[in-house]
Amino acid sequence: MAGAGAGVSDSNKQQAIDDIEGFAVAVVREDATWKVKALDKSALTDLSAAETQLRELRAAGAIFGLLDIDDEFFIVVRPAPGGARLLISDATAAIDYDIAADVLDAINVDVPDLDDDELDDIDPWEEGDLGVLSDLGLPDAVMGVIVGDTDLYADEQIGMIAARLGFADELSKVLDSLGH
Repeated sequence: MAGAGAGVSDSNKQQAIDDIEGFAVAVVREDATWKVKALDKSALTDLSAAETQLRELRAAGAIFGLLDIDDEFFIVVRPAPGGARLLISDATAAIDYDIAADVLDAINVDVPDLDDDELDDIDPWEEGDLGVLSDLGLPDAVMGVIVGDTDLYADEQIGMIAARLGFADELSKVLDSLGH
């Protein structure tokens, strides 16, 4: 899915968005209650669209986004006053996915310079803020274990995050409504 959305017309951009599998959800914690809401599918290909959609929710409590891109990797986006706090589960995804490259750019990390043979032989690694959800009850060490489990698909890793923080049922309902 190299270059999904890069330098294409509106109709081709919509096709690129449609070609990406996965889901994007906003998670809000208000008054000790979790709420999960689906984001527009454009959040799967455009980091700024994901950030904008999250900021537009204007929640009084904590808010963050969970993006599952093609079940290959996930991104945590947490809006903050100086820009978003970000975590990507697989930095090597930036070779094939524009949104992953955008995350690395936003956190001032270079896209890995790997050829196809090297990419096949290397284990993925995370980049960004492992403590992005620590104030909500997911310590950076636990997040590190979750992203480090390369035997899991991205949706399974997101499910572990949801279970650990206590919104697994809410996430499941939204994913069911999306047919995922």
